[in-house]
Amino acid sequence: QVQLVESGGGLVQAGGSLRLACVASGITFRAHGMDWFRQAPGKGREFVAAIDWSGGRLEYADSVKGRFTISRDNDKNTMYLQMNSLKPEDTAVYYCAARMGTVLNTEESKMDHWGKGTLVTVSS
Repeated sequence: QVQLVESGGGLVQAGGSLRLACVASGITFRAHGMDWFRQAPGKGREFVAAIDWSGGRLEYADSVKGRFTISRDNDKNTMYLQMNSLKPEDTAVYYCAARMGTVLNTEESKMDHWGKGTLVTVSS
C-alpha cells in the first residue's frame, strides 16, 4: 500500500520559516519524481516545487522562487520543503505527490500518488 505522509505544518508569523517533510512507503522512492502542491482556502490546487529522482533537477513556482527549497533523501524515503520568508499568501494545505519516472513534472494531473496534506498558516 502506497503512503505519502506529510508533516511539519503549523502556525507561523509572516517572515518566519517552516520545514515540511514527506515520508514515502510502498513505492520505490528513488524511482519517483516528487512534487509539492498547495491549496489555499477557496482556491484550486497549485504547483509549488518539483524534484527529480536524483535530486539533480529542481523546479519552482515563480511565487516561491528564492524563498522555498525542495530536497530529498533517497536513503530515508523522504522529501523536504524548506520554506523561508513566509507570507500570509503562503497559507494553504501543502500536499506531496509522487510520479514514477525520471521526467520532472509540474502538472497535477500527471502525479500517481498523493499525501493527505499538512496545513500551513501564516499570520500577518
